[in-house]
Amino acid sequence: MKRGDVAELAGSCGLGAWAAFGVLTMTVVGHDGTPLFADAGLLSWSTDHRPDVAVAFARGLTATGTGVIPFALAALAGIIAGHALRQRALAVALCLICLGSGQALRYAVMTLVARPRPPRTDWATHASGWAFPSGHTTTSALTAGLLVIAVCVRGPRGRAPLVLIIGGWGALVGLTRIYLGVHWFTDIVGGWLFALGWLGTCLCAVSWWLPERLTPGTTNTDVAREQREDHASDDPGRRGRSRPA
Repeated sequence: MKRGDVAELAGSCGLGAWAAFGVLTMTVVGHDGTPLFADAGLLSWSTDHRPDVAVAFARGLTATGTGVIPFALAALAGIIAGHALRQRALAVALCLICLGSGQALRYAVMTLVARPRPPRTDWATHASGWAFPSGHTTTSALTAGLLVIAVCVRGPRGRAPLVLIIGGWGALVGLTRIYLGVHWFTDIVGGWLFALGWLGTCLCAVSWWLPERLTPGTTNTDVAREQREDHASDDPGRRGRSRPA
């Protein structure tokens, strides 16, 4: 897929996610942060189904959605995406910037919305700050998205199971926040939408403005071939001209 097509697809997905996130945010603000949709029902189910083993597993999994682990995985995504050393260094920097700036922007939105968390009596783990959008959910979804993009850029065989595993991890981290009672369901949905919108924005920007030779996943051969194809398509005199006998 050409860079222009990637930019358009990423931009469209990002715009759609931002629109949905905006609607959800206005709904949350309009209801003064009170539970929406399935919020109360899912929280009630979670508090009624908490065997010790499941709680321990959820705590361990939710811990991977914050701290050093997401940044280490984001750096790994950059290493996977690049071919040459220079590409890999740039890709690592871009992935870390995407994750770090996304976290900062999410924190600003969370502070502005100031949605209360569920009652403390339902908590099965420590939590801090406001609820919407969920920080663990946003961070893990951004990290999973970067890894999925990196895997797709390199295009290894058998990537479908790998993509499912990565995506499953990102989704489960968010769901553990409901199970542990520290977030409403709509906080998790907000985190997913925010992450998708930010990933789409970052990928669109990189696809449009990053020089071709520095784009992660491309090689000198790819660049030369695309330049020849563009040159041939710009030369109308070559169309329909048969080779001499």
